[in-house]
Amino acid sequence: MQAFAPHGPHTATCSDEAEERVVLVVDDSRLQRKILTSLLKRWGFRVIEAASGNEALEQCKEHQPELVISDWVMPGMSGIEFCSKFREMTQDHYGYFILLTSKSEKNEIAEGLDSGADDFLTKPVDSNELRARITAGERILAMQGELTMKNRVISETLDELQRLYDSLDGDLLEAKKLQESLIRETNRSFDGGDLSLFLRSSGHVGGDLVGFYPAAPGHLGLYAIDVSGHGISSALMTARLAGYLSGSAPDQNVALEKLEDGSYQSRPPAEAIESLNELVLDEMETEHYFTLIIADIELATGKVVMAQAGHPHPLVLRSDGSMDQDGTGGFPVGLMSGVTFTQFEIQLNPGDRLLILSDGVTECPAQDGSMLGEDGLENIIAGIAETGGNAFLEALVWRLSEFAGLEEFPDDVSGILFEFTGQDQA
Repeated sequence: MQAFAPHGPHTATCSDEAEERVVLVVDDSRLQRKILTSLLKRWGFRVIEAASGNEALEQCKEHQPELVISDWVMPGMSGIEFCSKFREMTQDHYGYFILLTSKSEKNEIAEGLDSGADDFLTKPVDSNELRARITAGERILAMQGELTMKNRVISETLDELQRLYDSLDGDLLEAKKLQESLIRETNRSFDGGDLSLFLRSSGHVGGDLVGFYPAAPGHLGLYAIDVSGHGISSALMTARLAGYLSGSAPDQNVALEKLEDGSYQSRPPAEAIESLNELVLDEMETEHYFTLIIADIELATGKVVMAQAGHPHPLVLRSDGSMDQDGTGGFPVGLMSGVTFTQFEIQLNPGDRLLILSDGVTECPAQDGSMLGEDGLENIIAGIAETGGNAFLEALVWRLSEFAGLEEFPDDVSGILFEFTGQDQA
């Protein structure tokens, strides 16, 4: 072994960090260990010693040193073999490894780096150079400690975010059940026709809503709502709007008017939408607006009176296979006070079907970015025209998924299908 070469008395001021550092000195020479240990203790480090690689590994298991100064050439396990095993050990803190060597060939230095060494000192060791190398190592250890602390904070933050996400996800699942409960029946038969409804949100909850309510005797009221945006705020607004068009609380339904005998009948749909527009602007502090269709169907005759507020045109599938898409368009609800709406009539004949869909259907994008549109919708319907009821709506959604190339749509999709029979089904 080559002798350690000190450069005379050295007085160093120890940092608080150094006082906390544990340094492992590994050398089969007792004299070399003594010289290094004495110097390191003078610099404020806590020093442990090992006379071989195997002994050093046992010390590492017990003490987990932050700095290791090891001779390269030792009997049995060499310094680079010890370094490799040291790196394989699971440690909470990184250990800075300095190899002491008389080797200077580039391939030998590369071998040491490959084994995991951080730095080298050539024998005989200069005390000033050793202190400088240790100081450089301390800077790396300080950065490593800071990184570990930040990683721990990030990990704890991610764990907390995961807990919050799980809690929110559970709440959203419950909210989805509540929103689905707003559509108590997805199909219903009446004297004169069959009604089917569907709603599929793009997320847990959405801003679409469809429903029906009993109007005057022999009349059926329908509504389709599409609130702007997606998610929780849109869903909350649809829940509020559902109360204004409730089938179970006719006294709160803005589409109904109470007669002197205590019964209810449909208000003109255009008038109902105008009232709802003012209610939203007066009572709801929201930036959301919504599109809407309200329709009154006379079940005995197939006469449909409806008003449209920005919602896509209703589509009539005639019994002869032809299709009609038409409407007044109208202004969305909740944007401007004093807006008037125009109602129009559709005559259904036995075998005709009335289809009301949200714009999540006609504006569904294909993989190339183009939208389905009204023509594309007619093409889809032509291919499923032989089906009816909920099976028709399910087939429509399936074809829409096929068109988009996605299982989940970027927007909520909803619809109403009324199949007029013109016959008593009792």
